[in-house]
Order: sequence, then C-alpha cells, then structure tokens
Amino acid sequence: MTIAEDQLILVDERDNQIGVMGKLETHEKGLLHRAFSIIVKNKNGEIMLQKRADGKYHSGGLWTNTCCGHPRDGEETLHAANRRLGEEMGFDCELKEITQFIYKVVLDKGLTEHEFLHVFVGEYDKEPILNPDEASDWKWMTENSISEDIQQNPNNYTEWFKILMNKL
Repeated sequence: MTIAEDQLILVDERDNQIGVMGKLETHEKGLLHRAFSIIVKNKNGEIMLQKRADGKYHSGGLWTNTCCGHPRDGEETLHAANRRLGEEMGFDCELKEITQFIYKVVLDKGLTEHEFLHVFVGEYDKEPILNPDEASDWKWMTENSISEDIQQNPNNYTEWFKILMNKL
C-alpha cells in the first residue's frame, strides 16, 4: 500500500469523524485528523524512544516517542495503537489512554501535521525488534534527560514529541 492509498480519518474538534482522505493530501492541506502517540516506559520509568527511519515521508532521522500512527477508517484507536506498535517496534503491551489534545505544526517537505491526538502509555522491559522502514534506532531515556536534550538539541526531535513532552 502506498502512502497516497492510506486513508486518514478526518475529524472535528470533538473527534467526530467527518470524512476520510489520503494520508499525503491530508498532510499537504493540514486538515485535522485522528492520530495516536504511544509512550512505553520500562519498570525504571525510562521512556523508549525511536529514531524515525530516514526514508519516512516527513521528520525522517528524528527522535520521537515509542510509536505513532493513525487508525484506519472503522478501526478503534486502541486497536490501531496496538497494531502499529507491533508493526513499527515488533512488540505489544497493554496500553492505556491518558490524554487527548489537538495540535498543529508545520513540518518539512511542505507538510502540516494537524492532529486530534490520543496519547497511550504502556510498560515493556525488553528490546524492540525494529521495522527498518519505520525506525532506524531506539534507546531508553529518563524524562529529565529527554527534557534537557530537547532544550539543547531541539532539531533532533519531532515537533509532536516536543509538544507531547511539554504536556506530560
């Protein structure tokens, strides 16, 4: 399936579905759509970060939260989050939704991310098995270390992850 064929769920400010549109077109037009971000912590409270693969359609090579994605039309958001965690990071764990918010940021390549974001947390202590098309690296970091590094090296991180860390 090509990126243009992936259909995103367009939503209003209350997360009510108002339509579907191709992934690339949605990001070119900066339309509000349903998405999720996952933060997986280990038993020590460290967060598993992933480095997005260089070939991603935006934000390639940047560090971000454990996993992100978009539910498919008709798919429950929690189910989509578990599906993508397996597809990107090669594992699954119990996920719990902790918050929701809307954000809008301009990205590279003329794209805009405008998401109604569902944030999930989970716990996992083993190493992931990365899908190289999705992630090129991973590491555990404490929240304090992440915050300090974002302050010192903001260009190493995705825009949504910086917003997410600020909200947490």
